[in-house]
Amino acid sequence: MPGDRLDTQVIVVGAGPVGLLLAGELRLGGAHVVVLERRTAPTTESRASTLHARTMEILDSRGLLDGLPDPLNDLRGHFAGIPLDLTLPGSRQGQWKVTQFDTERLLGRWAAGLGAEIRRGHEVRTVTDAGGYVEAEAFGDGGPVLVRGSHLVACDGEDSTVRDLVGADFPGHEARRELLRADVEGVQVPDRRFERLPDGLAIAARRADGVTRVMVHEHGAPALHRDGAPAFGEIAQAWKRVTGEDISEGTPVWVNAFGDASRQLAQYRHGRVLFAGDAAHRQMPIGGQALNLGLQDAFNLGWKLAAEVTGRAHPELLDSYHDERHTIGRRVLSAIEAQALLLLGGPEVEPLRSLITELIAHEDVRAHLAATISGLDIRYDVGGPAHPLVGARLPRTLLAASASVSASASGEATSTDVLRPGRGLLLGPGGDPDPGPVLAGRGIPFATPAASDPGTGGAGWTLVRPDGHVVWADPAGTSPGEGLAEALNRWFGPV
Repeated sequence: MPGDRLDTQVIVVGAGPVGLLLAGELRLGGAHVVVLERRTAPTTESRASTLHARTMEILDSRGLLDGLPDPLNDLRGHFAGIPLDLTLPGSRQGQWKVTQFDTERLLGRWAAGLGAEIRRGHEVRTVTDAGGYVEAEAFGDGGPVLVRGSHLVACDGEDSTVRDLVGADFPGHEARRELLRADVEGVQVPDRRFERLPDGLAIAARRADGVTRVMVHEHGAPALHRDGAPAFGEIAQAWKRVTGEDISEGTPVWVNAFGDASRQLAQYRHGRVLFAGDAAHRQMPIGGQALNLGLQDAFNLGWKLAAEVTGRAHPELLDSYHDERHTIGRRVLSAIEAQALLLLGGPEVEPLRSLITELIAHEDVRAHLAATISGLDIRYDVGGPAHPLVGARLPRTLLAASASVSASASGEATSTDVLRPGRGLLLGPGGDPDPGPVLAGRGIPFATPAASDPGTGGAGWTLVRPDGHVVWADPAGTSPGEGLAEALNRWFGPV
């Protein structure tokens, strides 16, 4: 029997970026959180290094962007290696280069500062859903510890231990092709942006610190079943066969291989056990979409689960996590599969690549693909009245100054600033609404859009969830009425 026992409200398994963002969101919502992580220290590898526009908006809405070390912004993206301009309306256009080390450090400090208990060196070996609670048994240097909570969330990656322990159905297919990847010191090769050569694909980018990331795929080479990372010699040999260049004298900093496997859990919720990030879906990490998809899972789930375990949630609120994120995940995985085929396919895909290149030249196609990759097109089915904003994220909106809304350091108040405590937001015409029937007991701030800002699309009243998505809008601008009361009850719980 375990020698130590710990009680909490939510157990998070995995202290990668997804688990740490989730832990912070749970604490922001008032839930007690214990994070169990097998590794003894945060990663020092660069790993996933691209944050897209929607993810940057999410970090901004929690006041976290100042903690990033001057990320490089690039409006150039790609679809299957075909150049794609990511310029779109929004406060954080394009993509941003941030090492996973910096992302983890930022989110770890934030979550711990909010009171999340992060226990490193604790490997979870058993998970039991007892109906009224869930237990995880973890083993560390101090021996076994049994952690009991109301719910457990698996954020433990594509090889999720929790997923195996609960026997979750994970349909899809294993990798058929793979890319070999390495960060290498001491090599001099030309930068390459998705260069398709007769024998394969080659990518190279030299970083400011002198390390060069190389990626290579040989046409016709199958994905291998690997128990660990490939040897650097294997990568160097493949690079030479494809490019003719010798990088074998370089010093590898990090090596790995990733394939075009595509799987998605049939259900993101299994009783009191939920899944987020790569534990819920496995996909080829083309253009950083895997990390961004996972972070957005956590952002959707955190406030809902916090409301559930603190007794504030509508009975159907937590189930909306699967409904919303499974749909988005399925769509993203489908687009990634299409890109993997176009990127890693041999000469037979060239006619299709030429056609896609022609189509991207049309603005509607470019904007559609850019929004899909950036995460700016996400629209949840939240019911409510028909309105262009309902289900979509609220664009950054300038607010009129009031007693409840103060200006930021920039001298202006915005919806992003008001959302930082994670309580949601009600926008309406001038003058605070009657607090009795509308906002009583929920702690939701009220604000009026500045007259110069058209961001709310002419809506007289707009209700925004803690994750920034609009769940109700009334363009009339008169008394909010029963529609708002119903939306408040569904998304913020009864008073």
